[in-house]
Amino acid sequence: MTIEHIAIRPSHPDYDAARTTIGGSSEPAVVLRPTSADEVAASLRYAQAEGLPVAVRCGGHSPLGHSNLDGGVVIDLSRLDGVELLGDDRVRIGGGATWGPAAASLAEHGLAITSGDTTSVGVGGLTQAGGMGWMIRKHGLTIDSLLATEVVTAAGEIVRATPMQHADLFWAVRGGAGNFGVVTAFEFQAQRISTVHFGTISFALDDVAGLLTRWAEAMRAAPDELSTTMVLMPGFGDFPPGAVLYVCLAGDDTEVLQPLRAIGTVVAEEVGKRPYAEILEEAHPPEGILPVIGNTLVESVDTPLADAIATAYARGGRVVFLRSLGGAFGRVGPDQTAFAHRSAEALVVSAAFLTPDATEDEIASARAVWRTIGDQGIGAYAGFLGSDSPDDLASLWPEATLNRLRQVKRTWDPGNVFRRTFNIAP
Repeated sequence: MTIEHIAIRPSHPDYDAARTTIGGSSEPAVVLRPTSADEVAASLRYAQAEGLPVAVRCGGHSPLGHSNLDGGVVIDLSRLDGVELLGDDRVRIGGGATWGPAAASLAEHGLAITSGDTTSVGVGGLTQAGGMGWMIRKHGLTIDSLLATEVVTAAGEIVRATPMQHADLFWAVRGGAGNFGVVTAFEFQAQRISTVHFGTISFALDDVAGLLTRWAEAMRAAPDELSTTMVLMPGFGDFPPGAVLYVCLAGDDTEVLQPLRAIGTVVAEEVGKRPYAEILEEAHPPEGILPVIGNTLVESVDTPLADAIATAYARGGRVVFLRSLGGAFGRVGPDQTAFAHRSAEALVVSAAFLTPDATEDEIASARAVWRTIGDQGIGAYAGFLGSDSPDDLASLWPEATLNRLRQVKRTWDPGNVFRRTFNIAP
């Protein structure tokens, strides 16, 4: 099988668009857009025959540009975007689908899958990171709804991985950050959900640390149906700084929102019933800004952590958001999936906004401020990591998990073909 019919080379009129993602542009030797698992296998054989490195692209949202590269082969899965109903609320979604269209397609049948917050984020990238979304406390991570995968291996073999077939590969795909093959299709157990109560409650910034600890306390007592994210926004132009709580209730008892209204001084509220597929939004990094991003999973939003967040936020130019976990997320054993940090109560993500010409000292200073928060965590989430160091790799997986992942890597990708990611060396 040749690859020219799916190839976009530098002379192609679509090359500029094909070499560009949300993270920026690169100069790949060729971008390949396969339409089947067989064409993915042919793409891998071509790259290896030519001795070229490979990047795999789903939605192209990697802030580190992992879905792009100079001088190599980009395997762009965007044409593998189908959504198919399999019966008993099971669905098959292509590895190149994005969550907005996928959610809209499922909504036509009264179905949903706990997924990311953004319409254009890839199903493949988000799922292999773990998958944090608006129903995480009710239905867990995206990988907790995963039943099977179709994977094209480094050897060009097309395999089906399930709890019973190639169980080691199935375990590793669920949180292993794309190290083991090209996942061309995912089979999920979807949920019978069409609408949720979604919106925001805004609070005064009179006691940031207290607001955070009271939010955490309220969420510890909240039902699984309620997931929330607290966002501390800096001022932008005419927009003042603020604390905004996003709420998603996958149930009908809106009285469960009442304890959240008591955590601080409410200045505005807008919560209503909405189709689940419509709460996913588009998101792009602000133009003319260099974000310095960090994230950590914490076992408790306690006073030391809240004080550190309040202090860092008060310096200005920084956004912080805290996503509530627990519920179904925490009822999966740490060794059941490659995402192991199941004891976390919250995910904390922060970005300092610098100018594009920021100096190394300014970037280092922003990272040092982040460390006052990040050093209180137990690990990190691959989906929001803004740096790629040995320390970052160690933060993604506990040692026992990482050792097990290395064993799987040696089995399925001994030549480290899939290294354009948070790489697990075989």
